[in-house]
Amino acid sequence: MTTMTAEGAPLRLGPAQAARHGLALAGRGVTKIVKTPVQLVDVILTPIVFLLMFVYLFGGAIGGGDPDAYLRTIVPGIMVMTVFQASIGIGVSLNADAGTGVFDRFRSMPIARSAPLVGAVLADVVRYLVSLGTLLALALVMGYRVQTSPAAAVAAVMLLVAFALSFSWLSVYLGMLVSTPGSVQGLMTIMVLPLTFASNVFVPSQTMPGWLRAWSEINPVSLMADSMRGLLNGGPVAGPLLGGLAWMAAMVAVFFPLAMRAYRKRAT
Repeated sequence: MTTMTAEGAPLRLGPAQAARHGLALAGRGVTKIVKTPVQLVDVILTPIVFLLMFVYLFGGAIGGGDPDAYLRTIVPGIMVMTVFQASIGIGVSLNADAGTGVFDRFRSMPIARSAPLVGAVLADVVRYLVSLGTLLALALVMGYRVQTSPAAAVAAVMLLVAFALSFSWLSVYLGMLVSTPGSVQGLMTIMVLPLTFASNVFVPSQTMPGWLRAWSEINPVSLMADSMRGLLNGGPVAGPLLGGLAWMAAMVAVFFPLAMRAYRKRAT
């Protein structure tokens, strides 16, 4: 990978060096979160609000009069929704950073060009873990129990973090492309909400009209929700997991290079 020194000379960097630079800047991002924990307010409140609202307001009706059964269905789904929505924040944050001139500083340093974006994305793992921890703690208080094993629960959390990291590159791309943080927030919300509500997170796909059911069954949110239900409640995992992994690979393959290209253009 090529970057530039402060004197403008080209500098060749290997993948290992680029990875170290990305991890170093990820540490910088984690330090920012620790110093300003108010950044975690949204990822803490969102799962609390959605879980309480859907279980206690709609669980009796949607769950066929059995809120406990609905809790087992909806907790894995809201886990997916939570990290999916949390991935919006990275694009908003990077867009705001672009207005401060920090990218010019990074360009003057002998680091990989991808490091500022990769570091920021990796630092968001803290947000995903805090959000999932909050959700699972509340779910346990409400009576939810993992029906499989601790190893399966850990695998589920790791898979969700990987899912959020993959889809966060769409947010990064928009953050580098549009002019204001508010625009990133609006565009990502327009994309995330239809994907979430046109899925099987809240209701079974079988209850939907045919055309919507067809989309729901290949929707990445539905596939990941089914994977989570299999890992946490027991049931098939391989089928929906393969579909979810295909979506994750496609998102990185498409939006990582687009984000890097937009970053180079914005930083010039």
